[in-house]
Amino acid sequence: MLDALTKQNVHFEIGGRHALGRILDDMGLSRAMILTTPEQCDAAHEIASIIGDHAAGIYSRATMHTPVEVTRDAIAHARDINADCVTAIGGGSTIGLGKAISLNTALPQISVPTTYAGSEATPILGQTENGIKTTLTAPKVRPAAVLYDAELVTSLPIAMSVTSGLNAIAHAAEGLYAKEATETTRDLAIDGMRSFADGLPKVVQDPKNVQAREDTLRGAWACGAVLGTVGMALHHKLCHALGGSFNLPHAETHAIILPHAIAFNEVVAKAELAPVAQIFGDTQAGSALWTFAKTLGAPMRLADLGLLETDLERAAQIATEKPYWNPREITKDAILRILKKAWAGEPPELT
Repeated sequence: MLDALTKQNVHFEIGGRHALGRILDDMGLSRAMILTTPEQCDAAHEIASIIGDHAAGIYSRATMHTPVEVTRDAIAHARDINADCVTAIGGGSTIGLGKAISLNTALPQISVPTTYAGSEATPILGQTENGIKTTLTAPKVRPAAVLYDAELVTSLPIAMSVTSGLNAIAHAAEGLYAKEATETTRDLAIDGMRSFADGLPKVVQDPKNVQAREDTLRGAWACGAVLGTVGMALHHKLCHALGGSFNLPHAETHAIILPHAIAFNEVVAKAELAPVAQIFGDTQAGSALWTFAKTLGAPMRLADLGLLETDLERAAQIATEKPYWNPREITKDAILRILKKAWAGEPPELT
């Protein structure tokens, strides 16, 4: 289907990866460079086998936070094999590389997500250079087509399923108080969060539950569409600072920061965040998300990701160096309080 909001060809089909060759034909493409991380090479080889002569080659160096030097290397490889498109199979790291390639070339991209990150639904690209992560928005970085195949997600480990799902929920939660929020984006955010509130516990119980995986993928698309339509605020800016400057893992960082950032903004956006509290079963959105994450076994402490207590001051400084919109005024002291709670794994500050 052609989605009116994202202006993409979006395909939901269990086993749908077997139709990828037809999708390429429909788009007039014949030489796909398949992108993946080193850990997902087997998936890339399966896709290459499925699309046969449509596969021009595999590039398996996609890396967290999309380092610029990796993008340059991938572009050189695409030129060497005369690729006419890129097909990214994986999560945010792989899809981010596909976006970076498209930004710097004329190559269209097809995304085959294997996590719930939602990047495939957005025109947003985050890149890292010299230890600093920056983001940009450009229509050409949004994938031309997305193929959601629930069978590909059944092998996603429980821990990664949980953190990736919480990452997606973050897009929807922040979307509720965005300046650009509309009735459509609010409805999408609520639908996406409900899909995860219902589906993620089922995935934890049985990772091979294809219907639960299908439901959570639909939630991922909805949350990603919100991310790609309205602006994000404190949560995403803080996670980008931590990821780009301290090389913390993307989804795990989002999972830990989410309840703290939402609790901070709930002080001035309680009405907007009321659906979060209702969906996740508490009177306050921040505490509801913290309890939901803890119940699912999500990581709760930045300390466990390798961030040192002595890093917190510098992280707060980086996160407040460049002004950005947020519903509540941001100060370095406030960010430091959030980081201290998240570093120690304590419940969010409710004020």
